[in-house]
Amino acid sequence: MIEIRGDLCHQLLKEKVKPVLSFDENKDYAAWKEEVKEKFLDLVGIENIRRNACPLRWEIESEEQKEGYKLIRFVFESERGAFVPCYLCIPDTGKEKYPLAITLQGHSTGFHNSIGVVKYEGDESYKPRGEFALQAVKNGYAALAIEQRGMGERRPVAEHQVGAHMCEYEAHIALLLGRTILGERIWDVSKAIDLLPNFPEIDSEKIFITGSSGGGTASFYAACLDERIKLAAPNCAFCTYKASIMNYYHCSCNFIPHSFENFEMQDLTCLIAPRPLVVTAGREDRIFPLYGVREGFETVKRIYQKAGVPENCRLVETPKAHYWCKDLVWDAINQACEKLGWR
Repeated sequence: MIEIRGDLCHQLLKEKVKPVLSFDENKDYAAWKEEVKEKFLDLVGIENIRRNACPLRWEIESEEQKEGYKLIRFVFESERGAFVPCYLCIPDTGKEKYPLAITLQGHSTGFHNSIGVVKYEGDESYKPRGEFALQAVKNGYAALAIEQRGMGERRPVAEHQVGAHMCEYEAHIALLLGRTILGERIWDVSKAIDLLPNFPEIDSEKIFITGSSGGGTASFYAACLDERIKLAAPNCAFCTYKASIMNYYHCSCNFIPHSFENFEMQDLTCLIAPRPLVVTAGREDRIFPLYGVREGFETVKRIYQKAGVPENCRLVETPKAHYWCKDLVWDAINQACEKLGWR
């Protein structure tokens, strides 16, 4: 009797396909990197997003003095109709300027978790582990928490809130419009960086980005897009496509159409190199399995070797599963910032 397997066709294709832009040490590195960049920008839909660009309009909504830092809430329009709420935390330790940590939440209830605000059921259980922005301040950095598209305050209107994750509706509409929600999210990050000269306490030459899970994914791709991000530190997000998003159920916001025909996730690190990359990954992570992280990171090391800076990439394995181990993450970030001369 014939065994009917609904996933067999795709599984066979997954093993057969070799991405055409896979890293090859025998290729001209600069030319290959330019090809990868062009294809990446095309597939995430940056040009379509750019066509809807608008003058950068923004407004400070509130300023509060907290214990150890000033909290500023502002909103800006990153493209026509896309309003991005942000929290900026500036330490009050008296320095003229501070390095900036851009912190991105994953599939939590929203970016308010980054500043320790409890708004919804379950938020309390996420404290203090999920307070990414406040952790940055404690480590001596200013922090910018950005609400990602489809999440928190940017969830779709009530009648459209269907599916396992609310962001899936927005992700699907983006695909129909020739975009990706990942492209939209990293565009928002880049536009937020454009605003930084308005805050004299921020050293715009010293920007790094971090986040966990979906926030780690956006952190990785944002660093691929914007070279003003001098250090990328994704947590529980980096893995080969084959081992993770092509092997387990993931939210639609992880996917870039046609990506696997062209490149694997690790190949894209050429768009970050020679800037430092610190990957943290859980040994027990079931959706970004460690074997896929390690496999992909072998290519990362070869790319950084080719870029002439093998010391600028690092993999840190944490003892838990899909989890932000804050002490280990910040230790790794701090060490990378020390190497950059920021501490």
